[in-house]
Amino acid sequence: MTTHPSPAVIARYTDRETDLDEVTVWSVEVHLEDCADCRALVAASTTDDTRALLAGIAAGLDDHITAGPDPERVKRWSAVRNRWLVWHLVPWTVMTLTVLVCAVFLQAIQPSLPSLVSLLAPVAPLPGVAIAWSRRRDPAWEVIAGTPQAGLAMLLRRTAGVLAVVVPALALASTRTGVSLALTLLPCLAFTAANIALGAFIGVRRAAIGLGVLWTTTVVVPAVGTADLPAALEPGSTPAWALLTLTLAGIAATRADNFRRLTSRN
Repeated sequence: MTTHPSPAVIARYTDRETDLDEVTVWSVEVHLEDCADCRALVAASTTDDTRALLAGIAAGLDDHITAGPDPERVKRWSAVRNRWLVWHLVPWTVMTLTVLVCAVFLQAIQPSLPSLVSLLAPVAPLPGVAIAWSRRRDPAWEVIAGTPQAGLAMLLRRTAGVLAVVVPALALASTRTGVSLALTLLPCLAFTAANIALGAFIGVRRAAIGLGVLWTTTVVVPAVGTADLPAALEPGSTPAWALLTLTLAGIAATRADNFRRLTSRN
């Protein structure tokens, strides 16, 4: 309704003995949602029987709440676990670990191949980061999206959970294959920061897919074909990776508000 309902309509609305057509009832109720003045009129127009009925319902609810069990206390560990661990990430993390194990075995079987661990390190965290911010994979997305936590802070917590598994796995794979630890972890962190920074503009899932495809087609495939590591993974490239990681992390931090606007599009 674009105007306030008349006092006569409100009186008929509050009188249980009076029948109103469905259209009028619906229009009054829609108007009451946004009009505090009319809600006050409705409250003032209620009969003694209605007030007695509401008081009886309130008393009954109080009795049931008092007689019911105490609210279950959430254990501190459970709260921390639910805040940092997201179970729908587990399959994707397991897949990443499986790929890294296969890379180590292939390296042992075919020593002539370029370091597969180094080639896979930049894209290793991308599947987990993409799923960490995906409404298609998170069963609680609709609930979380409406909370103040649905932004960069939540994404960073979930990304930290992914890195807590991927980084030790990469470190172990590096020691097994003799690869420089810095040239494994720094590209991993740089691509993670790139995923978040680019995700602020186009969405985290799209950014992960784009970065993965770009790295695979321009670096991994040519390196496997020529059996030579690219210059980007040579020992002298570590300062560049470190600088790139810091720069991209700074960009992501300045675009925190973008993640709130992209919530409905991921």
